[in-house]
Amino acid sequence: MTQPGFRILERTRTDEALVGLFDNLPTSIISDNLSRLTGTWGLHPYHRPGTRLLGQALTVRVRSGDNLMIHKALQMGGPGDVLVIDGDGSVDRALMGEIMKRVAQSRGFAGLVIDGAVRDVASYREDTFPCYARGVCHRGPYKEGPGEINIPVSVSGVVVHPGDIVVGDDDGVVFISPADAKAVAAASRNKAAAEAATFESIAGGSYDDAWVDEILRARKVLPAG
Repeated sequence: MTQPGFRILERTRTDEALVGLFDNLPTSIISDNLSRLTGTWGLHPYHRPGTRLLGQALTVRVRSGDNLMIHKALQMGGPGDVLVIDGDGSVDRALMGEIMKRVAQSRGFAGLVIDGAVRDVASYREDTFPCYARGVCHRGPYKEGPGEINIPVSVSGVVVHPGDIVVGDDDGVVFISPADAKAVAAASRNKAAAEAATFESIAGGSYDDAWVDEILRARKVLPAG
């Protein structure tokens, strides 16, 4: 019998081809095509700048300051998995440090997204292993539970489901449902192409920002043309 709040559910896997649709797409563009309503805020990148994150979510929810079920998730995951941890946003006790980071790396994890604290941050800062966390604290965790693995979790107020696609860069992290992946990826690549054309127009001196005055006229800030 499983006990709500202290259980391990069956793993959900996502087709790697869907994950690959988001390779090299900026989080800002993906976020725009998620109606600018999803993605993290308040989490900080502790890895080397320029590092990118791409994989699928292995979700963990833990009691504030306790990492027993994170250790179990490290046993369960592997290549391409992103450990997405709901630590209740608490930063008064670290949930992971260098030892656990090294374990995750050795098992092929794609990265870490932690709504909680980490420690041994120098080992993260000098590395290209992606780690996003709420904060830093030298105080270590307890290992008693409870906690849950492979359930929907909340990170920065965003609900993340097991198997969601996770994309991260210097701007933050976004999560995409596999059911929406093809549509969001296609729209994001179109927007990326449009932005590239805008950059060219700026460089060539033909950038058109007439839309600004159009909005101001519509708001009656400027007189009608």
